[in-house]
Amino acid sequence: MSPFENRGLMLGIMAGTAGLSLVLVCYRKIRKPGAAVRIRGFQDIGNRINSVVLPQNEAPNDQGAVMVLHGRQLQILEKLNGLLLTVDELKREVEFLKEAIPKLEELVRNELQGSGDVQRVSPSHRATRRRKAETAPRETTSSEEAESEGGYLTAHTDSEEDSEEEKRWTKSPDAMVESEKDEDLLNFLQQVDNLHKGSEVDKKEGFRLLLENDDKYENCVDFLWRLARAYGDLFEMTTDAEEKRKYVTDGKIKAEKAIQLDAGSAESHQWFAIMCGYMSQFESVQNKIRNGYLFKEHLDKAIELKPQDPFLYYLNGRWCYSVAQLSWLEKKVAAALFGTPPTSTVEEALQNFLKAEEMHPGYSKCNYVYLAKCYKDLGQKSNALKYCDSALSILSVTNEDKEAQKDLEALLLTLKL
Repeated sequence: MSPFENRGLMLGIMAGTAGLSLVLVCYRKIRKPGAAVRIRGFQDIGNRINSVVLPQNEAPNDQGAVMVLHGRQLQILEKLNGLLLTVDELKREVEFLKEAIPKLEELVRNELQGSGDVQRVSPSHRATRRRKAETAPRETTSSEEAESEGGYLTAHTDSEEDSEEEKRWTKSPDAMVESEKDEDLLNFLQQVDNLHKGSEVDKKEGFRLLLENDDKYENCVDFLWRLARAYGDLFEMTTDAEEKRKYVTDGKIKAEKAIQLDAGSAESHQWFAIMCGYMSQFESVQNKIRNGYLFKEHLDKAIELKPQDPFLYYLNGRWCYSVAQLSWLEKKVAAALFGTPPTSTVEEALQNFLKAEEMHPGYSKCNYVYLAKCYKDLGQKSNALKYCDSALSILSVTNEDKEAQKDLEALLLTLKL
């Protein structure tokens, strides 16, 4: 509303109220003393303007009546003026929103397009056969599936995702800044994941990037377990015993911190368990058994949180097989320290390796080798040879694959005797 329109409105109101005053003065001369006069104040404005009531006991004094009416008129004018100011404010806010909404739509669209790329990753970072990245089209009315780093599927509906997006924009005035930070972190983690799936040079580069950003993301769970995973990569790549010990010690600390920050992170439990398994290579029998208990505890928790990941069943099979192979001395030490020593059998180990293979056929060279070992120990020579052939069909890429190849060659010698 322009200033000229405002002035016109105000003059009209003043003229109207002046006329109303004259009518009331005339009416006061003919009304009975003590009668109440009630004037409804502009019902179209609503309850914001109160009814005008003249006191019942007031003496019939024309001058007093005029003074009271002028006071009421001033109150009405003040309220109308405040109402007009509020309308002007609302108009400015509407104009601002008209300008901001297109930009907000563009930002939300970019966020949704960025999170729409779904990448399928092999369940085991050690597997030689790797899938290429796939993108899943986003549908507006159906559920969509996205695979995690561990290879398991999680389903969420579009309405749930929209709700999360709305929360991102309405949480606080700093939502835009937080969104940019989240996007930077997401891009960084994506880069690290891609390097982790590459060659040894790529893994070392990923480790370097993670160390450079350690201070920046030191309280980020997704960052911490990836750093622990990178320590595991370096542990596997190096042959120096002291370097191995340092990598596994630091990696265990990072994974443990991630669990403290979020006990519901499956990957944090997974990599803490793996670090405990690595640590057993450098420990005494007592500490080796203690780490074995920790390994099993956190591995079970990871399986509970992420039951679709075949890598976890492979690890569980390794634990079962190792426990089944414990020496008499190790079992006695475990019984003395913990009351009840860990127990498992080759059959239980076999079931875990078979489950990993069932969930992801051709899962890894190592899984095939352990399947062959289990069948050999159970006296099933034909099945053992079958899985030896399967293991031979997979190239050795990682150091673990190369170690598995050595075990495979030794196993073949015993089976063909």
